[in-house]
Amino acid sequence: MNPALRTGPDGIARCAWVGDDPEYRRYHDEEWGTPLHGDWALYEKLSLEGFQAGLSWITILRKRPRFREVFAGFEPEAVAAFGETDIERLMADPGIVRNRAKIEATISNARLVTAMADGELDELLWSFAPEGARARPVGFGDIPAVTMESTAASKALRKRGFRFVGPTTIYALMQSSGMVDDHVEGCHRAAG
Repeated sequence: MNPALRTGPDGIARCAWVGDDPEYRRYHDEEWGTPLHGDWALYEKLSLEGFQAGLSWITILRKRPRFREVFAGFEPEAVAAFGETDIERLMADPGIVRNRAKIEATISNARLVTAMADGELDELLWSFAPEGARARPVGFGDIPAVTMESTAASKALRKRGFRFVGPTTIYALMQSSGMVDDHVEGCHRAAG
């Protein structure tokens, strides 16, 4: 049995990182690795991946409804209008990750997104998706934390002024938004 796989109570084989958490199973089955497009959707994903830095994704996933509520649904124009009062409100909210640098980066990044042409963030991020087929990962050791593409995307975003967009964060974004498919061999979501 591949230790990178886990069969759930429903009898379905999934990537083992899912564990037994029903929300994690839903996320894995319906979102992770599914191509995601749109500036708004990718801005949200970029923001949440930034908040995840140093934490587990399940922590962010469980807090996502509250994040969406207090960050105006991650609508870039609304978040771009946030000021110091909003930062203090967010810092006092126990339902999210209360990290001032990450909160300020989310607001600053929203301002950068609103300054871009419609569709430009989507086009920029997807321009770094690797071309061609890659070998299906068999185990977790086959899945990188950083790639040439995530490093290049990180540099391009930083050059534009984005924050909390390191190569590891960007690779996680690439995985979650379907720019790469890292479902391990044998997972029911693994493409051909």
